[in-house]
Amino acid sequence: MVSTINTSPLVKTYTLEEFWQLPDPADRSKLELIAGVLYMTPPPGYAHDSVVKRLNRILTRFLIAHKDEGSLYVPRAAIWTSRNTYLEPDLFYLSAETEARLDPERRTTADLVIEVISPGSAIYDRNTKAETYGALGVIELWLIDETGETVEVRRQTGQGFGEGRVFKQGEQVISGVFPDIQLAVEQLFSD
Repeated sequence: MVSTINTSPLVKTYTLEEFWQLPDPADRSKLELIAGVLYMTPPPGYAHDSVVKRLNRILTRFLIAHKDEGSLYVPRAAIWTSRNTYLEPDLFYLSAETEARLDPERRTTADLVIEVISPGSAIYDRNTKAETYGALGVIELWLIDETGETVEVRRQTGQGFGEGRVFKQGEQVISGVFPDIQLAVEQLFSD
């Protein structure tokens, strides 16, 4: 199910071509486009980057150990679906099967999307961006809260994501995409 996003007629909307012509923000903020609406979030900090680094290592090792032929993507790899939606997740995974059925020129969905939630992007990541991933048919979304040191896992219901399950320190993340993964929450927040 793809939901329609309505905006005020006073909100400037962009096509993908116009979006790509925008200059990079001087402060390294990230620009994304959802239904033609431009979203800008502050650049990630050190804590955010450290979580992404750890998770990238963990998932790469997992894929190799399980001889998984899927692909793990990092920014600036994007999911873009139309003339007016373009998102850059912190990390995302495409199984070999999913990747084989997508247009090789663009990725329009993913099996797993991971967003690390920073204080400056929390509302956007948990709501607008998460709902967009759900509408795009992403199978599973992990929202990793760098401040609260939790992992929320949301799964596709066919009509977006269902209610998420939050995993805290001392718990193992349970994933439908990676059912065999052994991932303790604390592994994401310390070396």
